[in-house]
Parts: sequence; structure tokens; C-alpha cells
Amino acid sequence: MFLTDEEKRILDGSCGAGRQKAMEMLYAIGVTFEAEKLIPITRAHVSVSGQEGDTYWCETLVRGGAKCVVPPSTNPYWDVDGLTKYFDIAKEDKEIAERTGKAYAAIGAMPTFHCVPELGSNVPGFGEHIAFSESSAAIYANSVLGARTNRESSISALASSVIGKTPYYGYHLDEFRSGDILIDVQARLLESYDWGLLGCIVGRMSGTRNPVLRFEHKISPSPTDLLYFGAEAATSGTVTMFHIIGITPEAPTAEAAFGKKQVPAAFGVINSKDISDEEEKQTCGTGDINLVMLGCPHYEYGQLEEADMLLGDRKVSANTAFWIMAAPEALKMAQKSGLDKRFALRGVNLAGKTCIDEPCWKSFDGGLGLSDSPKCAYYREHWGQKFAVRRLSVCIDAAVKGRLDR
Repeated sequence: MFLTDEEKRILDGSCGAGRQKAMEMLYAIGVTFEAEKLIPITRAHVSVSGQEGDTYWCETLVRGGAKCVVPPSTNPYWDVDGLTKYFDIAKEDKEIAERTGKAYAAIGAMPTFHCVPELGSNVPGFGEHIAFSESSAAIYANSVLGARTNRESSISALASSVIGKTPYYGYHLDEFRSGDILIDVQARLLESYDWGLLGCIVGRMSGTRNPVLRFEHKISPSPTDLLYFGAEAATSGTVTMFHIIGITPEAPTAEAAFGKKQVPAAFGVINSKDISDEEEKQTCGTGDINLVMLGCPHYEYGQLEEADMLLGDRKVSANTAFWIMAAPEALKMAQKSGLDKRFALRGVNLAGKTCIDEPCWKSFDGGLGLSDSPKCAYYREHWGQKFAVRRLSVCIDAAVKGRLDR
């Protein structure tokens, strides 16, 4: 891999130990994937996890004097000050959360602390070369916005933020952005939830390949629809880019979506029954629920308003905790409008700067949880809690009753 004289000086340690470590990471990735060189980036997003490995890496760079030359937006870890009012937190969990906040502040990251930068705080334009971790952010940036990023780890994205560059391979190149398989969609999708279920199916069908979707019916998906689809396709598979013919910017036609490849026969067909069957696959059971968790990816303000409307004057069961993870902008609007207080009076808690994939939710393990997000269920089950998945209206009704009956 070609390095400029300046890049060589960074790699040999002449520019400090922190920048050297970051360059070593990028150089190793570049050599592994046969990148010809490094290219400048204009933006970055780091999927801060609040876990030991990511935090240690950031602390190591900080100790070596590193600072971000491209300040990245950041995923949430968890709100130490806010959530400790509700949950008993193990000393070691609290300490690592505090270390995480300090380390990312010291390196110069933006304290956005939410998982949907591409919808508000860090929106790339068409053709921008960026370094985004957070699987739902990378797939959206590539597919919907037409920016160019590989599916970075938090470690590689932070290294790129420090150096201001990324290896030139993969989705930065035209040849890797074209479609690999064609999927016909006959299903009618009523809301973002259905797009998420479609994403689950497409992700499993695609694996690492780039799917091209051809819809039988006329569609006009919202940003939230496409966000949910991408988040689930990147979870059930490892999809980093998709095309929807006539919708996404690099797929005005099937021919454009497949680039220099011939448009293939359909790899599969997805109908409305497949969508309803997927919902059942995602649900481990019914009965009493101890937690309703929404906001994976983080809710926008319009989604909070929808939850408010569906709940109406009803209150959440005393036996069920109800938490919504929301983007910072949505939380600010909820506070200004008084929506946060209306939610609180009915038993709904709003949280920002945190995620479903954090240790503060341990107290719910052993009970049945409910979410409108298969991605939420996937990560919570890895922590030890079983989850059912249903659309928002059903989640609201179940929260009021304290149980899921169907």
C-alpha cells in the first residue's frame, strides 16, 4: 500500500505515539484488504459502546497525545447521571461508563451520543468519502444518501478520525457498490415496522451481498422506513449497501443498480405472508411482560408523537416498565412541548445518551420484554432477556395490560 512521506512519518512515530497507533491500525486494514492508498475523509461516526475494548482503544490513543482531526459523531453508551436514579449499577459498569465519557471528550469526539447521525447531526452528501461505524448508520449512508463508507468498527472509525483518512477499498470503489442479487417484493408495507421485518428477511437472504429490491407496487418510503429496513438488514445479515429501483440514488433503473453486471433473474420473492411469518419468527412467546423497550434505532420526535397518540389517556401497567430511547433533538423537542411530562404521568420513560445494548438493563433479565424492533430483541437476548416483537400499536396496548396476548 502506497504511503505519502507524511503518512510514513506518522507510522514511524515521528508525530506521536497516539497517531502512530491509529496509523498502524489503518495500515494493517489497508494491507489486509489490498487497498492501494489512504484517502481523505470528510466525516466519521464512532459506535461508542461503553465496553472495555472500545474504551481502552480510545484511552490508548489519548495517552499517546492523539486528537481527532475529523471530529466524529458518537453512538450512545449510557447516561450515568440519569439512569443511576432508576437502576442499581455495578461499580465496574459505572466506572467504565465514566471512563468512556472522559476518553471520547479528551480525544475531541462530538458528544452526540445517538445512533442515527445520518438523520440529523452528521449527514453526509452524495459521493462523500466517510468512515462510519454503527451498522445502521453505514448502510443508510451508503444506500440512501450515496455517501461512501465501509462498515467500520468503532476502532477503525476512531483511527480514521485521528488521521483524517481511511484505506481506499470496498465501498469507496464503484465496483463494490453495484448490486449482487435481485429480490422481488410483492408485499404491501404499511409502516416502518413492516420495512424492518422486510429488512430481516432480506438480510438473511443476502448475507454479505448487495441486494437490489424491485417492488411490484408503487412505493414512497420515508427516511424512517429506509432506516428501519437498513438497520434490520445489517443485523440479520451483514448487508452494507442496498438498492431499491427507482428510489435510492444509485438505482434509477435495474441496469444502473447492477452496474457493469447483467441484470440477473430474481433470487427470491417476498410477499405479505412472508412479512407476517417473520413477525412470528421474531417472537419467542407471549404472556406477562416486565419491559417495553422502543428506540432501536433511536426514535425521532415524530415517532414519540405517534406513541403519545396511541397511548392516549391510558396508563402503563404497574408491573411493566416502559422505556423509549430517543435522539437528543427529539428529547429536546419533547421537553419544549411538554411531551416528556405527559409521558411520565402515564408511566413512560424517555432516555437519551443510552442504548438497548447496555448493562443498565440487567434488572429486567429473566422476564419477557417487548419491542417494535427486531434489532432490539436481538441484542437484548444476547444479554439474557427474551423478547417478543410487535408493531407499535400492539406494544402500547400490551404495556397498558402488562401482558402480550397474541
